[in-house]
Amino acid sequence: MRRKLASIQRVLDIVPILKADSIELVRINGWQCVTKKGEFRVGDLGVFFEIDAIPPETEPFLFLWMPKNAQPGEAVVRPAKFRIRTMTLRGVLSQGLFMPFSTFGLEGVTAGDDVTERLGVGKYEPPPPAGMGEWRGPFPQIISKTDEMRVQSVPDVLQELKHRPYAITMKYDGTSSTYLIHPQTAEFHACSRNQSIRDGANLYWEMARQYDLEAVLRRSPHLAIQGEIVGPGIQKNPLGLKKRELFVFSVFDLQSLQFLGHDETRTALAMMGLSAVETLERGDSFDYSQQQLLALAEGKYPGTTNEREGIVIRAIPETFSPTLSSRLSFKAISNRYLLKEE
Repeated sequence: MRRKLASIQRVLDIVPILKADSIELVRINGWQCVTKKGEFRVGDLGVFFEIDAIPPETEPFLFLWMPKNAQPGEAVVRPAKFRIRTMTLRGVLSQGLFMPFSTFGLEGVTAGDDVTERLGVGKYEPPPPAGMGEWRGPFPQIISKTDEMRVQSVPDVLQELKHRPYAITMKYDGTSSTYLIHPQTAEFHACSRNQSIRDGANLYWEMARQYDLEAVLRRSPHLAIQGEIVGPGIQKNPLGLKKRELFVFSVFDLQSLQFLGHDETRTALAMMGLSAVETLERGDSFDYSQQQLLALAEGKYPGTTNEREGIVIRAIPETFSPTLSSRLSFKAISNRYLLKEE
């Protein structure tokens, strides 16, 4: 499921903010945003811009980066690193930007529609780690890219997973990678999040050599692995590791075109001699609310004082999600982590 960086959403609730005369809290989908008081009523449609959305340099968005001392008619350029962020206003968490539907003159749309491309909204990508390497080719289409939807964007997944067996794993803060033997060409691929990387002095191939991944996968050529590379020089090394390491979060069967389940993944990794991401909890009947998951997402990486990024929640066994149009798997990102990052 592609992330909707800009979408049409309906106001579900409006909550007053203590000691605030000009702002209030608006709840939409699974998110909450601070807006001008009286700007919305329950049931109104608006346009929601998610965290990491980059609005275009057009009139409706100029107020976001307009200097306080700007003169009328003065040309204002959007800051190079500008994006929608998590913030607190009057002690209340605001995640995303919610603007009146009438601002954009949109027609023929309804609640839930994706208007990212229609409004020219871009996506912020964090700077690549040093030693990313040269582009070899596009990401192999036989396997999906490494990405999970945030629970706030797809709250219906909570009902889909309710009372099912589940596993919750730690989300590692590094750079994602994919390794496979392509079934059509028999070539070994080391990939970043978005592309296949050329062999050389870069961290993706460094991991491939460190774990002898080509030899490992040629012994099981029907399997591909996806994991997080963490350690020195990557995202400020929040796990406090002494060297770079790879922790696998998914194993994909290139023949059946399905991900292995939680237990099958760990069995396969044990045979390969590779490490899986840490399992924080496993249960027989999922019964978490969104707020409970966001609270569970908070914590420190073991042996450090660094906020962990969050958690990933998956069904056991692998289950198809109508909401996601893919596997029933989603993430909850720690708000403490987001606020510290910002």
